[in-house]
Amino acid sequence: MSAASILSVRDLQVSFDLRPATLFGKRRRLVAVDGVGFDLAAGETLGIVGESGCGKSTLARAVLQLLPSSAGTVVWLGDDLGSLSPEEMRRRRRHMQLIFQDPLAALDPRMTVGEIIAEPLDAFEPDLGPAVRGARIAESMDLVGLNPLMINRYPHEFSGGQCQRIGIARAMILKPKLIVCDEPVSALDASIQAQIVNLLGRLQREFGLALIFISHNLSVVRHISQRILVLYLGRLVELAPAEDLFVAPRHPYTRALIAAVPVPDPLIERAKPRLVLGGDVPSPLDPPSGCAFRTRCPKAITLCAERRPETTEAGPGRLVACHRWRE
Repeated sequence: MSAASILSVRDLQVSFDLRPATLFGKRRRLVAVDGVGFDLAAGETLGIVGESGCGKSTLARAVLQLLPSSAGTVVWLGDDLGSLSPEEMRRRRRHMQLIFQDPLAALDPRMTVGEIIAEPLDAFEPDLGPAVRGARIAESMDLVGLNPLMINRYPHEFSGGQCQRIGIARAMILKPKLIVCDEPVSALDASIQAQIVNLLGRLQREFGLALIFISHNLSVVRHISQRILVLYLGRLVELAPAEDLFVAPRHPYTRALIAAVPVPDPLIERAKPRLVLGGDVPSPLDPPSGCAFRTRCPKAITLCAERRPETTEAGPGRLVACHRWRE
């Protein structure tokens, strides 16, 4: 863990034992996150990208200790979270908050906006008086651009973008050090996406937040992230500064993801090279031998099937897991 890091993840693995498909069948193990590691500094945004089912959300929940890990370590401000007691872990949760993908589903429809935003206060500062509690709620609403006069309304009275602001207000009320954003804009219109991303950027600058930003939208991730981690079938395939990743991707899977990003200029869009991946994503219950991406990789060779590529340094601040990344 470097001196500037507040979060250090090393060789994290998350697996699930599944019931046999038949009465006398064998138990199967699904490895959802397979040996992922990274560091995160205060005030930094780490984007995490990859196809559906690649383990992005599972990785985030394991970092927050909402899912048990099978191996590896998560070190938060010098503390190994896996070795803490439930009470010790609870005390640290006030500094680690989560914003969910579906803004309306993440809010209890039976609770008012004020009650929803105050949930972290009720958990960590239950002795606050009504006046102070109300002032903290109003402050958090104003911080995210919501009118504090709407404190007694219910979630169904708000738009999707406003509901996501409520979720952000709830996450911010304790002034945390880390917020995990699990696809927070995927359910929103493009114009609302930009507003939410700009809001998160402003809050980060104002409070020195560290963000883990999960998304399918590489354009959004490029805009908000300083570094980007690319996952494939639970494995880290590339980690690099955002601009370096887009200008010169090292891994074939990263190149395919970037090639799929639409360009608003029709002339550039028609002229850019096409890189279409063949085949389907393998089942995590039966991953390919060696490199997990080899069954869809246009550069796969015999070595790719025989040996899993090691994660190696490919430049300043860059990691890549590919036998042929130098080519």
